[in-house]
Amino acid sequence: MTTRTVTIGSRTGLHARPAALFVKAAAGSGHAVQLTAKEKAINAASLLSVMSLGIAQGEEVTIEVTGDEEARVADELAALLASDLDAE
Repeated sequence: MTTRTVTIGSRTGLHARPAALFVKAAAGSGHAVQLTAKEKAINAASLLSVMSLGIAQGEEVTIEVTGDEEARVADELAALLASDLDAE
């Protein structure tokens, strides 16, 4: 298991589009990914679970990844969360 703690970069937090992009990446990674925020751990492949946390910009979350190449996947997911997924 590999963990990363990251500060949410999206200006709207982890809502709607940013949450959907993160969930798609987590689910598509082929790894078990858990997201912990506000003392609650959830399956990062579940959009409803991610959105239920109500994570705002600037809040810290922890990602736990289990599987082959877990460090690479954890780094990629952390970079995704740290970026502004609302910008484009």
